[in-house]
Amino acid sequence: MRNRPRASLGRILHDLGTTVLDVAASPGDLDAEVTGVHIHDPLDEPIVPAGAILLAVGVHGAGDICALLERAPHAAGVVVKLPVDVDERVRAAVLETGVAVLGLTRAASWAQVAALLRSLLAEGDLDEPGEGPHGDLFSLANAVCALLDAPVTIEDRSSRVLAFSGRQDEADQGRVETVLGRQVPGRYLRQLDEQGVFKRLYQGHEPVYIQLDDDTLIDRVAVAVRVGDEILGSIWAAVHEPLSPQRQRALTDAAKIVALQLLRERAGADTQRRLRADLLSTVLAGGADAAEAAGRLGIATARLCVLAAQLAGPAGTDPARGESDRQRFCDAFALHVGAIHPKAAAALIGSVAYAVLPLAPGGDEEARAVRVAESFLARVGPRHAANIGVGRLALSLAQVARSRADADRALRVLRTRATTGQAAGYADVHFEALLLQVADVAATEDQTPTGPYRRLLDHDAEHGTELTATLGAYLDAFGDVNTAAARVHVHANTFRYRLKRLVEISGLDLADPEARLTVMLQMRIFGR
Repeated sequence: MRNRPRASLGRILHDLGTTVLDVAASPGDLDAEVTGVHIHDPLDEPIVPAGAILLAVGVHGAGDICALLERAPHAAGVVVKLPVDVDERVRAAVLETGVAVLGLTRAASWAQVAALLRSLLAEGDLDEPGEGPHGDLFSLANAVCALLDAPVTIEDRSSRVLAFSGRQDEADQGRVETVLGRQVPGRYLRQLDEQGVFKRLYQGHEPVYIQLDDDTLIDRVAVAVRVGDEILGSIWAAVHEPLSPQRQRALTDAAKIVALQLLRERAGADTQRRLRADLLSTVLAGGADAAEAAGRLGIATARLCVLAAQLAGPAGTDPARGESDRQRFCDAFALHVGAIHPKAAAALIGSVAYAVLPLAPGGDEEARAVRVAESFLARVGPRHAANIGVGRLALSLAQVARSRADADRALRVLRTRATTGQAAGYADVHFEALLLQVADVAATEDQTPTGPYRRLLDHDAEHGTELTATLGAYLDAFGDVNTAAARVHVHANTFRYRLKRLVEISGLDLADPEARLTVMLQMRIFGR
């Protein structure tokens, strides 16, 4: 198996080009290995692993930049919105820490640059400038760029950018927006659709030259990426004139190579997801292999909460669509918890997306984990109706299995409530969860209601009465007849008569607290 080359800061800047990021102050060579992307929060103590790129949201001025460099001396780089205030103090701090200061274009949002950098790092095959391609999409895009002498993007069927070459700053504003957003903007898609570009592109096998009806844009040439009859995506190049026959052939051949790479990545992604799910499942189960699995996942081993998230909508008729929806939901969940803590992990196991979330000491760990879950549900709510159960704090790997069981039980309570968009900690639903466990035991042992409750059920079944509902309303209303009568929509006198009848039939002593508790529990365990 080939070892993947390091993702260096220099290579990332080379791929992005100066349109997105520029070097404001450098310690020298930009060969530092980049290990991840983290967002600076001035209210939290920074947890910045060595080699991280730190997005300095809201940081302005030389003094603030110097203070941040001192707090994150092991980062690979700090990104600040342009214009960057660089003075002698900043240069001295950069040389002392070895952390580069980068300027982010004002046109880009922090969300865009975070997604962009994470996508580059996820490719894992970033090599040094000047080296040959290693088979990943970004290297392929750079190779096609060299063949065509034009900046290139590789896109999927939905015009989302999968990879892009260098030299994007030589293109136009439309390409810049596309690369920053990792998606072709809607107004350009409508323009292309009105010109019939996608129909021509996907019906043929040859490159299509596209003259754009906008003086601010450079023309494009595109070719479909396909395997047999399946369209996987397309390659787009920003050009000033039609390609020569030789370059057309090169683009056509490149599309075949890209198709193979997309198939490999599809298979590889499935394999990685299965492996990650297996490892996380081992961690959640506890036992002798949990420590090794945690090490392979790179997750923390103490002060953890397990989160169990599940889509709450009705099951669709298309199993493949349902599985795809669950996987996209899990991917979003993994991204969310990963942004909270670098040593978090998430994977889809069955129909439930589990996450192991490390938490700093503070005494309210479960409440903080619930807030993380609520924040995620608020973000994905319009697209995914889901619930999340949160387990108790695990102080070691040995307690993770208990936290997972807690999270499952809390999630089950939310399902039983028929609610959506809710998060619950185990402590908040403890008693409901216990009742569900007792109901499971009763069902397993084929136990049935007894005593006064059994007699009421039999009478209702035989005579078509609703005495059980009357008793339930009375108990729920703490014996307030008027409130109980309103709940079952009858007159108070009628309700009193029914109450008298159910006491006569069942033999239940409503004045006895033990008798009331017994029948209330039976109603919760066996149902009304």
